[in-house]
Amino acid sequence: MTPPAYWILRFEQRLLTTMADHAGSIFPSGLAADFGNPENVLPVGRLLGRPCYAADLDRLPDIPSCAATPLRSIFQLAGAETFALAGRAAQLLDWQQHHRFCGRCGTRTIMKSGEHAMQCPGCGLVTYPRISPAVMVLVRDGDKLLLARSPHFKPGVFSALAGFVEPGETLEECAIREVREEVGIEIARLRYFHSQPWPFPNSLMIAFFADYAGGTLTPDEHEIEAAEWFALDALPLLPEPISIARRLIDAARFGEFDDPAG
Repeated sequence: MTPPAYWILRFEQRLLTTMADHAGSIFPSGLAADFGNPENVLPVGRLLGRPCYAADLDRLPDIPSCAATPLRSIFQLAGAETFALAGRAAQLLDWQQHHRFCGRCGTRTIMKSGEHAMQCPGCGLVTYPRISPAVMVLVRDGDKLLLARSPHFKPGVFSALAGFVEPGETLEECAIREVREEVGIEIARLRYFHSQPWPFPNSLMIAFFADYAGGTLTPDEHEIEAAEWFALDALPLLPEPISIARRLIDAARFGEFDDPAG
């Protein structure tokens, strides 16, 4: 007998989780009817060898030991792989919710068969999930790292500089521009580190190392609350391990700055 699929079900922007089953999943399994036959179900991949679907709910289903869990908490509950799948589900649900009507003619859209796309039956416009690329840059000057904090960070937390890519801009051009705009300095020797899908709300983070190349540190008062050079052995509070920002900073701390591919 084929085991039932897993479901990533969202209610009021929180994901429904249960006690981990024998396979280790914190998401409920079953048939669509077990959860009230939700509309606009989306396939999001596989979890522990089983198909996994996502849907938004209008009300909580009757699931024993069910909890409504913030997306960020999935990392601590179930690890990076499950968090990545949950993030994918959240991004697709957001996209579906935000494109219920055609942006060209206003007709209600329908799901296009065979792919993640919303199609307008009126004018034929097809809308695909939106992904917003953003660049993150960790700048080094000798044995010090440049870290900054935004007003929306948790108290005391500093991170690498970051910003969204603008139309017509390369990743490298974005990195140079963002550093110049946010803290007033120039950078050189830009090196790619890693990337990470980031579902808050629909970003793809692309992280780089860079060397300081001149200029006076002058934080943009509208975007940056503070920016400082920190010695590697005297770093401030850092972002949570869930984020690529933390991985980027940790890589620099442990010697990967000059060999990010390692």
